[in-house]
Amino acid sequence: KDYTYNDKLTKEQNILMDRLYKLRMSGMAEAFAKQLLDPNTGLASFEVRFADIINQEWNQRENKKFHKLLKQATLKYPAADLDATIYEPERQLNTHVIELLAECKWIDEPNNLLITGGAGSGKTYIACALCIAAMHQMRTVKYIRANSLMTESEHAHQESTYYEYSNKMASYDLLVIDDFGLIAYSAKTEHSLRMSGALFRQERIIALLVNKVTCFLHVYRDLESLIDML
Repeated sequence: KDYTYNDKLTKEQNILMDRLYKLRMSGMAEAFAKQLLDPNTGLASFEVRFADIINQEWNQRENKKFHKLLKQATLKYPAADLDATIYEPERQLNTHVIELLAECKWIDEPNNLLITGGAGSGKTYIACALCIAAMHQMRTVKYIRANSLMTESEHAHQESTYYEYSNKMASYDLLVIDDFGLIAYSAKTEHSLRMSGALFRQERIIALLVNKVTCFLHVYRDLESLIDML
């Protein structure tokens, strides 16, 4: 964005602001202008003031990256958070496991994650919260329902673009497949899933499966083992 002349700053200061904007450092410019207009700025050391300027630019860029990742992820619950509600006794969640998963080390190992539970038990919400934790580490994420995945895969086959489609899906650091157990299961579906497992590198996937038990999280090594369970 372009710089707007500030009447409260001197001509020389406005020139510096304009140059920072042209260098695409609007965060630094805003922090610097704030310091110039603060009569108490001189009470802090140069190092502290300079650190504040750099940190504002850094935080602004990180926030932009995060919101770009969030938009790309198409999460069902983009504001999901692992807040205090996960510790409520009636939810019967293994909070220690959730806290470990939120560190995202399992993605690097790499492993996959299966979340099972009855309808309304919070599977999708927890998955989205784990995705947001991953995006805060600047990891790319994609959320998709299993039926949509199968539809898009089939369409890609018909258009002879399956290789490009599978590479695109494989490029995400984390792929979430919701309603995994609700797809119309058949020999054709199984074949598509096994192909997906191979082309998606069989890693870094969160699969959500509906069953009659309490919400349960299980780390598994490859998609083949999940398909065999189905």
